[in-house]
Amino acid sequence: MAAVPAMAKTHPVPLEKNVDAAKCLECHEDKSKGKAVHSAIATGCLSCHEVRVTKDVTRIKLTTTTTQALCLSCHDEKKVQPGQTMHPPAVRDCVKCHDPHESDNPNQLLKPTFGATREANLCLSCHKIGFDTPKGGSRHAALDMGCDTCHVTHKNGDRGKIEFAAHLKKAVPALCLDCHDANAALQKSHMGQPFGAANCMQCHNPHQSAKPKLMQTFLHNPFENKMCDSCHQPAKDGKVVLTNSDSRALCVTCHDDQAKKIETAKVPHPGAQGECISCHNPHGGKSPGFLQPDPVSACLACHSEQADQMKKAHRHQPAAIQGCATCHEPHGGENGHLLRAATPNKLCLECHGPDANPQKVEGEHLVTIFDGKVKLPDDYFRKVTTLPIKYGRGHPTERHPVSDVMDPSDVTKVLKAVNCLSCHQPHSSAQPAMLVKDQANNMTFCMACHTNLTQ
Repeated sequence: MAAVPAMAKTHPVPLEKNVDAAKCLECHEDKSKGKAVHSAIATGCLSCHEVRVTKDVTRIKLTTTTTQALCLSCHDEKKVQPGQTMHPPAVRDCVKCHDPHESDNPNQLLKPTFGATREANLCLSCHKIGFDTPKGGSRHAALDMGCDTCHVTHKNGDRGKIEFAAHLKKAVPALCLDCHDANAALQKSHMGQPFGAANCMQCHNPHQSAKPKLMQTFLHNPFENKMCDSCHQPAKDGKVVLTNSDSRALCVTCHDDQAKKIETAKVPHPGAQGECISCHNPHGGKSPGFLQPDPVSACLACHSEQADQMKKAHRHQPAAIQGCATCHEPHGGENGHLLRAATPNKLCLECHGPDANPQKVEGEHLVTIFDGKVKLPDDYFRKVTTLPIKYGRGHPTERHPVSDVMDPSDVTKVLKAVNCLSCHQPHSSAQPAMLVKDQANNMTFCMACHTNLTQ
């Protein structure tokens, strides 16, 4: 995510090399007036701009190569820290939201952060939220109060926590309870069950929903159909009371197929042998399976090594956003590392291969892969690179092998083992191409195998 270079522009009027800010303000006085004026204006135009005079041509440029670098030279506290998260425009392009001189809006914003249209609301310039609530659906009234009612653009923190991942002013449910008093009416609507420490966004969409009461996209059948007493007894002393001795015993009364899979898996997943609600929310969520707090963090809570990998600059979308279960069997499987395919190539080419064939789910905005076992958003494959592979060759250059190279003298023997993991990391990398050992995409990397190139 490179920032836009600060290109030098030709000034319409010739200037002297030693021009000062007073001369600039003779024409640009409007830049120093407004309801919200950038404090840097007081330090003079040349604190940010540089005048270059070559013969009879005057050019004006920023004192740094990018606008981001210039802004951070004063606003160092806005710099995103490694492994943490911040609203993307705030990371790379300050002037996408701010006027660098003056504005009628606080913090020199180009537009206000409230309003129901793209023309009125700065946030809606990028985010399509609250526009298309379906008939019979619901829309959060807080949208009309302005996006900054709940969100803080420059909040910088652990991407594994919802407070920072969603750029919220504070964690939930504390943020929700600022407006929604935990009174008798709210308790009644939750069937008297305690919710004071719950993650409201597991059951409710904070913006809009196709369902009433802002209910999430995916809901557990007993919860959606108000069959609460099939799992719950009345709460006691402010605590949840189940109809079974524990959550696992309760879940397997309906999901005995998953219990059998966990018990008989050739490669077991230790995490699946504990309480089901350690990973799944029993009511609903933003993704199939109701993983909590999300399909990635649910796994990273135990897998600390992979959690460290998620701090790298470039992350594989399935691993970092979609969810670990895109590639791994969460309840146990037949293959090493709980992979959904027997070989790395077969796994990767399910999405990246020329024969990738995601199947649409009738009546839902979803597609499936791995014979229907994995559900993905219907637009998922718009950004997936399809590799032009034929007969085990063709990436990254024509005729380059992507599968094992056999010995010409004995085709039953492997001369050189080659698969996707020979060159790529599956989770993340410090470099864009996600090459092994965080190496850059250059000839030095190729020479690790092609030693003859150095001779």
